[in-house]
Amino acid sequence: MSFSAQAGLVRESVYADGSDPEDFISHGKEIQESAEFLSTREDSDGGVEILVVDSRGIEKRMQEEDALLENGSQSNDSEDTNAEQSRGSAPLKETAFSIGLQVLFPFLLAGFGTVAAGMVLDIVQHWDVFQEVTEVFILVPALLGLKGNLEMTLASRLSTAANIGQMDTTRELWHMVTGNMALIQVQATVVGFLASIAAVVFGWIPDGHFNLQHAILLCASSVATAFIASLVLGMIMIGVIIGSRKIGINPDNVATPIAASLGDLITLALLSGISWGLYEELKTKVYVNPLVCSFFIALLPLWIVIAVRNPLTREVLYSGWEPVIIAMAISSIGGLILDKTVSDPNFAGMAVFTPVINGVGGNLVAVQASRISTLLHMCALPVKESGNIRKKCPSPCSTFFSSDVNSRSARVLTLLVVPGHLIFLYTIGSMQGGHTTLTAIFITFYMIAALLQVVILLYIADWMVHWMWGRGMDPDNFSIPYLTALGDLLGTGFLALGFHILWLIGDRDSDVGD
Repeated sequence: MSFSAQAGLVRESVYADGSDPEDFISHGKEIQESAEFLSTREDSDGGVEILVVDSRGIEKRMQEEDALLENGSQSNDSEDTNAEQSRGSAPLKETAFSIGLQVLFPFLLAGFGTVAAGMVLDIVQHWDVFQEVTEVFILVPALLGLKGNLEMTLASRLSTAANIGQMDTTRELWHMVTGNMALIQVQATVVGFLASIAAVVFGWIPDGHFNLQHAILLCASSVATAFIASLVLGMIMIGVIIGSRKIGINPDNVATPIAASLGDLITLALLSGISWGLYEELKTKVYVNPLVCSFFIALLPLWIVIAVRNPLTREVLYSGWEPVIIAMAISSIGGLILDKTVSDPNFAGMAVFTPVINGVGGNLVAVQASRISTLLHMCALPVKESGNIRKKCPSPCSTFFSSDVNSRSARVLTLLVVPGHLIFLYTIGSMQGGHTTLTAIFITFYMIAALLQVVILLYIADWMVHWMWGRGMDPDNFSIPYLTALGDLLGTGFLALGFHILWLIGDRDSDVGD
């Protein structure tokens, strides 16, 4: 039993004003029968001070006080069923098999979503807008990364709230939904605008020329795609979390992969369609693109007012920009790698695999980060106490080979990488997608890249979530954007490196870039 979280302290000072101190010590022994610790010491006035730790009466009172905490996170392991229910459900005891079983279906669903996104990217890379305004490729990882920056963060935040009992009543549910939906619309609009600026800058630096009409096109496409995709995916996430909670499934295991599966396909389809439509309008109606930008930016004050009025999202609105913006910048670097790689006809085959490897890595690390964060919330470790959890980076052995539940889930998620990617590669090959024949040497290099990406991400997640928690930051709001952005950068970088190595060793005829 945790001393700081669950121990009660009873201090009774008895002074020797003619009474026999032994009587009070005897009384203390009776108290000891209902307490975990008892000590006596004589004070300066000659009295006897009895210290009782965790007496049942005080523990009950502390449990009642804990039940009133707004966030419900610092709770006790009470034997009182009513008090326990008032604080939310207890953590689910999960075996490796149950974790794998719950993660497998949404993981495959998410993977097929990324396969579909890859097929879309493989087709649209030949469209005029992608050929003439190549900076659109830089937007791809940044906007696909919104599922990690916004939708997965939303899913993780709502999963934690559901697990600790903050969405049990209709009023709490409505309050949580409206605030969070307004919040992600603000974030989506701002991040979409900043992503377009990053794409313009990254496109201008290597080439040395700037096209104002193309810059406005990128801005309109990015903001409209981010807004619409976040609105649709946010509503889907709310339904998934409520439904999974009602049927007894841990939302952490299913919400983030489903967000990813639909997020990649919906976002890429929207980006392709909107950018193509605005590019066609640019030829005859140059005012359309500025009008689209102005419309979505004009809605910002409305969403800000709704988010500020909700105390559950006000803090995130004020302090949650750093991870979202930095993650967008990291993903944009991955987009620059993608742009320079697929622009070379020798490596056009990389396009179809990029959403797959990035999506799978981001899905798996988001599940792990959400699980660790929920466990920290439900264990109710105070910030000062939990700050000692990770004073330094954990060893790889403790991350992957220890006996705790987080290590167990890390092993399960790692074991899903190879069979999952084999299924996705076979699906791409059977649909005759891409420009790359799936030879044994290509699959070997691809699997090495995918395993390296996921292992690095899971290791970083183990350190990052505990590090943020120990410094008073909510990992649900801060960790997943960084991790999924790193997944985009690592996945794109390793995949591009693999394609270059294959080209150098001669695997180039019908296999790479044909």
